[in-house]
Amino acid sequence: METSTIVWIIVGIIVVIAIVVVVWLLTSRQRREAQLESERRKAAELRQSAQEADVARREREAEAARAAAAAKQAEADAAQARLDSERFARESTSHRSDAEKLRAEAEERLQEADTVDPDVDADRRDAATTAERGTVRDEHEAARREQDAAYAADTANRDRDSRADTTPNRNTDTGRRV
Repeated sequence: METSTIVWIIVGIIVVIAIVVVVWLLTSRQRREAQLESERRKAAELRQSAQEADVARREREAEAARAAAAAKQAEADAAQARLDSERFARESTSHRSDAEKLRAEAEERLQEADTVDPDVDADRRDAATTAERGTVRDEHEAARREQDAAYAADTANRDRDSRADTTPNRNTDTGRRV
């Protein structure tokens, strides 16, 4: 082989190496830019995901605040119902006492009318009045006991229900029973 052939082979090898280096440099820059763009997209996706998680967190906090407010309202309603129930019981006792006084006054007037009336037999009048008084008192006493028992049962149920309403239930948003 001659020297010129060897020189041309070496020049050809150098040119091929130079072309390979230039192509490699160009493609490595494109790969680097593609990698940077991929990292930018990934960062944007992570930011978007973080923003969505923050929105979901705020929604859950608002939902928890609404549930707490509903629970407090239920407690307030239960307390108001207990107060109303106690007030009604006091009013009922007062009305019952007033009714008893009025009944006694009416009974006294009837007795007075019977004593003034010449057509009423005194022995029969005393026996009838005593029998009526016993029957009326027994009926009033039975009615009062029924009302007291119903009130006690109602109060116990309300107290039990008010405690149950404050416990959150998985099946409801507010924890209140419907």
